[in-house]
Amino acid sequence: MLACGSTAIRLSGTATLCLLALCPLALCGVASSAEPEHSAGFFTTQDLFVVGSDPAYRLYHIPGIVVTAKGTVLAWCEARRQDSDWADIRILLRRSTDDGRTWSRPESVADVSGPRQRHPLAVAHGGPADALTFNNPVLIASADGTVHLLFCLDYRRVFHRQSVDDGVSWSEPVEITPVFEGFRAAYDWKVLATGPNHGIELPTGRLVVPVWLSTGTGEGGHRPSVVATIVSDDKAATWQAGEIAVRCTAEHVNPSETVAVELADGVVMLNVRNESPVQRRLVTTSPDGATGWSPARFDDALVEPICMAGLVRYDHGGERLLLFTNPANLERADGQARPGTNRDRRNLTIRASADDGQTWPLARVIDSGPSMYSDVAVTPAGTILCFYGRGSKPHFAGDQLTLARFNLAWVRGR
Repeated sequence: MLACGSTAIRLSGTATLCLLALCPLALCGVASSAEPEHSAGFFTTQDLFVVGSDPAYRLYHIPGIVVTAKGTVLAWCEARRQDSDWADIRILLRRSTDDGRTWSRPESVADVSGPRQRHPLAVAHGGPADALTFNNPVLIASADGTVHLLFCLDYRRVFHRQSVDDGVSWSEPVEITPVFEGFRAAYDWKVLATGPNHGIELPTGRLVVPVWLSTGTGEGGHRPSVVATIVSDDKAATWQAGEIAVRCTAEHVNPSETVAVELADGVVMLNVRNESPVQRRLVTTSPDGATGWSPARFDDALVEPICMAGLVRYDHGGERLLLFTNPANLERADGQARPGTNRDRRNLTIRASADDGQTWPLARVIDSGPSMYSDVAVTPAGTILCFYGRGSKPHFAGDQLTLARFNLAWVRGR
């Protein structure tokens, strides 16, 4: 353990390589020997948000990470004063200008002036009556250097801000909730959420943000649910609602938190959390990121413990890959693993695909212990950054949000 200001840094060495998508990943542990960054493969971890570091917050959750056009790394999360999704929540952001090695202090980046009436479902599902729930932050790092931030208020209003100085300062929030009325005819939602994790920009300049919608009549006020996208073709000046991409059916149960990626042929793929009995991730594609979604299919190689996942394109050094992260585990310590139920969030694993997600032949464990939500990004130097929750117990969120920093050689076990 090394001390770096007020932030702890853990150094880890070579981990056992897992080549089979469904191998016994719990056996793939991380060795303790330090590995210098200049070696062929390197791997380090650093805690960016730790429970107890700020008495105002009881929990840090929903990690997200992007790299801007200038190479600045932005990492963010929900800082919760209670455990509930309907808690009093702020959105905190940290910045790194040295490839993710050192970080600025956390800054709050979401606030809304004017009337802020509580969602009728909030108190019924454990939220304090006087809370402000700023939830589901999504950032997009545009090629022109603009960084877009979308966030929700109380799961029923959505706002947009932007930064032209890599997250140092932000424009005033602009409400874009009316765009969600475009879904009303197809789905009479009462609860909405963006992302979470990051959105994407297509070569055309189109901004694509996955969203999920719920009637709020089921568990937690978040079920049943469907998945769609909102898009902008004018640098976020206006937004449009896409088509419903994945509906809730007996086969595709409660699709929700979703991440998007552009494939090599320009097609947009969504990778979708769900609660289906087969316990596999759902995938659907669209030619434009908004319409013409293919019938959703299960990806047999990507197990689904029911947890948010990370997905990003890796284009560096002649390599063109997709990288996917999630807690690859379908067991429960209490032995109550029933179809369509939550599994212990542990064994965070990164997988790589060289054929746009048709196969995932390469896998390596990032954290074999309790590990939760994750997001993944790639820096101009080719460094892979996985920002994830971890802790002492495999609950829905952990004790800290940790940045794992490594390269492709480490993923390959070299």
